[in-house]
Amino acid sequence: MSRAKQRPEQPDLDDDRGPGPSGLMDLLAVAAVLLEADGRIDMWSPQAEELFGYSRSEAVGQYAAPLLLHPEHQDRAIRLFAEVMETGRGWAGAFPVRTREGGTRLVEFRNMRLTDSLGDHYALGLATDRSTLRQVERNLALSTRLVTQAPIGLSVLDTDLRYVVVNPALAAMHGVPEADHVGRSFREILSGPWFLPAEAAIQKVLSTGVPVVDQQVVGRTAADPGHEHAWAVSIYRLEDHLGHVLGVANVVVDVTDRYQAAKQADRAQRRLRLMATGSARIGTTLEAERTAGELADVLVPALADFVAVDLLDPFLRTGRTDIGEEPALFRALAVKAAHPTDAAEAPARPGTLTTYHADHPAARCIRTHRPVLISHLRGGDLDRIATDSDAARRLAEAGVHTDMAVPLIARGQTIGVMGLARARNPAPFDEDDLALACELASVAALSIDNAVLHQHIRSAAETLQRSLLPRLSPRHPGLEVAARYRPATAFSEVGGDWYDVIALDGDRTALIVGDVMGSGIPAATTMGRLRTATSTLADLDLDPARILTHLDRITHGLDPYIATCVYAVYDPHRARLQVSSAGHLPPVMVRAGRPPELLDLPTGTPLGVGGVPFATTSLDLAPGDALILYTDGLVETRHDPIDARLADLLRLLARPDRSIEETCDRLLRQLRHPAGHDDVALLIARAQPLEA
Repeated sequence: MSRAKQRPEQPDLDDDRGPGPSGLMDLLAVAAVLLEADGRIDMWSPQAEELFGYSRSEAVGQYAAPLLLHPEHQDRAIRLFAEVMETGRGWAGAFPVRTREGGTRLVEFRNMRLTDSLGDHYALGLATDRSTLRQVERNLALSTRLVTQAPIGLSVLDTDLRYVVVNPALAAMHGVPEADHVGRSFREILSGPWFLPAEAAIQKVLSTGVPVVDQQVVGRTAADPGHEHAWAVSIYRLEDHLGHVLGVANVVVDVTDRYQAAKQADRAQRRLRLMATGSARIGTTLEAERTAGELADVLVPALADFVAVDLLDPFLRTGRTDIGEEPALFRALAVKAAHPTDAAEAPARPGTLTTYHADHPAARCIRTHRPVLISHLRGGDLDRIATDSDAARRLAEAGVHTDMAVPLIARGQTIGVMGLARARNPAPFDEDDLALACELASVAALSIDNAVLHQHIRSAAETLQRSLLPRLSPRHPGLEVAARYRPATAFSEVGGDWYDVIALDGDRTALIVGDVMGSGIPAATTMGRLRTATSTLADLDLDPARILTHLDRITHGLDPYIATCVYAVYDPHRARLQVSSAGHLPPVMVRAGRPPELLDLPTGTPLGVGGVPFATTSLDLAPGDALILYTDGLVETRHDPIDARLADLLRLLARPDRSIEETCDRLLRQLRHPAGHDDVALLIARAQPLEA
């Protein structure tokens, strides 16, 4: 009886009764052949049919050697078969086998003796294609070497995200031995919050099968807990040849150097952008307070969470930084915080005066002219950088952890200090931050120095200008007079605009408005010289054209200055007005019951040009009529046509006021821009009945 007839068939197990089969045996296609003691084939597996080409009916009952082997190999095979049957020792090796089609295939064999319950012996032969077996062996060897010797991190996790295989490189990255990985979950090995996205990515790859390539993960592991590292992680799902999901493979490459280089490059670019922004936004005006605010705006929040800018008060008042032996007195110019917090109240408020104790960073900057950097605030450092204990408490509650003070140095003088701190930004200040702050502080300091210098020069020029202008009596024979002078705003220098009212013989009055082209103390000085000359010439009882001719010669000698001027003389007994213009804007005549009009006068050339005669025009000026003389600062702007502005002037004058004083104020209020860049001189004379 053959063994095949006695062996009952075993039913297949359902998938839910145990773990699924491995695909490796299927991949090798292992064939099983059972031989009786005399060498005849008793059992023949389906895999044997695929490997040798003979069907079960063709093979069972045949002697194996003649059926499967070429004649030259049969004797050796029979001898080995007999040895196995006699000794019970197995044999392994390769034989060239003859296939049913007559070809030859090299087959790997494993032979062993089996004994049944009756004591009869059988030979079991397991066979597979030699080339297929070698390919599997090569792949296995390659995989083993790759995992153990690769300089990159490799791991395999099962479907529960537990480590199955970890190579030495990855174990070194994690700071956990290989053996301690196996069986533990991903979260047990990498528990930091930095690795939550990586875990989510692994779960997604496991569920979808879509691989992830080069996902960057930045964090810290037990291998180097004090420093940040970066890894490029690639994840793909592992499946057998039947499509069963085995888990995920994880490939990890340490790219810390590349990450740090990219981080440094990005930081450098941000610093360059910040420098460019600072150069463009700091110092847009000649105002120290605004420049300090612009500096704070540039630095918060790009570099710091808090910025305070203080200037030495003596420098603001006098332009000098010599503080002597006394503690430095600071005036706060700007304070800015990146977010609402009580810590913004810790520095002195803008406009207030304060002094700092000797160990305060601001005081040290003034003494040493060098910056102070405190990367990590510890212990009593907050008391040292704060103005008082309450300020220290506010800074502590805000979480301030790093601080620096930078001197504001312009033209070799330390004119103030800028303080910077961080709270929400966790990174401490470093030398690069300090260098950037010093660069921007230098830009701001020069602008502030220019602003203070300009303000002092402007104040001196304005003082000189006002001292040279006359103090008018509001009433002259047959005239009511009102005048105004407004200097240019702080953005511009004082110019050479002036007005004058001079009493002449015979109850006559000379009315003059002029404008020296230029600005600053030289223009104001030239204006004073022309006004003095005008007063002297007025006593000569010359007509206006002759007066301007003499002034033209005088101005020509004051090269390179030129000036415009209107000179008028009013005779109340004759109710006559004589006017002459030297390149000046036309006066306005306002007559009762008639619309205001620009006087059509020969314009003439500005004083100092020379060679062109001036003309005098005579007009009636009856009681109630008004003459308005003004300089170009009242009507000229940088954007509006002069004709439109003159039309605005006439429109405003068409509405009468109770007094010419009110008219002066209204014209200045409605015509002059608050940020006017030029001086304004305005003179209004209204004729009145001549008193006995």
